[in-house]
Amino acid sequence: MAKTLIAILVVLLSTHALPDLVRYRNFSWLRGGLRDADGAANASATTRTLVIAGISVVLVGLIQAALHRHWFGIFELAFMIVVLYLCWGPRDLDADIDAVLKAPDSERRVEAAQRLGDGVRESAVPFTAPALVEAGFAAALSRRFGVLFWFAVLGPVGALAYRLVQLFARAPAFAELAGNARATLERTALILDWAPAHLLAGSLALVSDFDAIVRAWQDYHRAHGQGYFTLDLGFLAFIARAGIDADVAAGDGGEDSLGDPIAELADTQLVLRRALYVWLALIAMIVLGGWAT
Repeated sequence: MAKTLIAILVVLLSTHALPDLVRYRNFSWLRGGLRDADGAANASATTRTLVIAGISVVLVGLIQAALHRHWFGIFELAFMIVVLYLCWGPRDLDADIDAVLKAPDSERRVEAAQRLGDGVRESAVPFTAPALVEAGFAAALSRRFGVLFWFAVLGPVGALAYRLVQLFARAPAFAELAGNARATLERTALILDWAPAHLLAGSLALVSDFDAIVRAWQDYHRAHGQGYFTLDLGFLAFIARAGIDADVAAGDGGEDSLGDPIAELADTQLVLRRALYVWLALIAMIVLGGWAT
């Protein structure tokens, strides 16, 4: 687990210190398998690509197992860092939020806001406070917390499997070609998102307005009558809006800032950073607990 924490910290630092490396987070090589020689996508091409993706996951798992506890863990750590970096994002969430907050005019703000929806929604992102908060949290779950959770649980193979499922289920370049497998992939994506979404909600309660988060969480499930153990992850957007609204209202701008897209998006960025710190602190506690025992 110590190597897991080190790998996460290295990836976070390199993402901000070396932003140009983001171009290597590219899975476009998989798209070639989705088309036949004539350029048409069909069921056989989809099956072929899914097989290639599956082989990639198995290969990463074999390398992970081969490197485990060999050569003092140095090569295993390097492999973990490379795989996690490739599966992170692919776009940097803070950079995309900053692009909206620092845009010089409204037209560029709206344009920049669309990047928050990359890979998490098919429709355009309206430039409203609720839509930006929802897009920010959806992007954080897909780009950051989902891959972080599965990396912490299963290592590099978990991070790669999560990223590939997300790409095939939700990235326009892949989802359009996935054919009949898309519904299954979307359900798989929801299953993989279930645990990190709930953990993100729990950490949100710790770093935001606890009462507002818990009350909104209960209200959502009471209104939908489905209970907590379903694949309906709409609660995350609902409680995110409630928590951000409570934070903004308690801030310097007071209730006059409610509904301000810039103010609420800025608070979203701050809250998501705090949530990430909570996750890192939890992993660090697990590492320290392991050393103590």
